[in-house]
Amino acid sequence: MDKKLEEILVCPMCNSKLTHLVEKKLLICRFDRVAYPIDDGVPVLLPEEGKPLTGDELDNLIES
Repeated sequence: MDKKLEEILVCPMCNSKLTHLVEKKLLICRFDRVAYPIDDGVPVLLPEEGKPLTGDELDNLIES
């Protein structure tokens, strides 16, 4: 994903900055605890496509 695009993307629910997990092809909103997929280099930032994360899941994704 393009670095400039990564800098301007925000969570569609709360407008928080997203964390890009390159290896996992995910964008993470830490505030809402939601993971958004990146399909073929294109972020899918639809609220219904986001996967809710528990606190432990979020910690494990960020740490790995």
